[in-house]
Amino acid sequence: MPRSVNSVASRKRRKKILKLAKGFFGARGKVYTVAKNTVEKGLKYAYRDRKAKKRAFRRLWIARINAAARMNGISYSRLIHQLSEKDVQLNRKVLADLAMNHPETFKAVVESVKK
Repeated sequence: MPRSVNSVASRKRRKKILKLAKGFFGARGKVYTVAKNTVEKGLKYAYRDRKAKKRAFRRLWIARINAAARMNGISYSRLIHQLSEKDVQLNRKVLADLAMNHPETFKAVVESVKK
């Protein structure tokens, strides 16, 4: 009995990897074994950096809020504490946007919390 090889699935699997490696330099985009390693590592980086992106943005928002808060005479930590005490439901993303694009509104928020 002849050996049965599922070449359709094998080709599909290889084409999928090479499609992901499209545009890579040299053998990384052409040779399956090299492309497989490169794509695998790239996907690991992508997964890791989706998490890191969230951390980086949070740090940016905190820095922006802190700068604007200090211009209004209060530290970041006190501002966040007062906001939670007064039960103001504004997250750091919104506060940072207010601090950057609407400083008068941010100042009003700070003044309402200071009282």
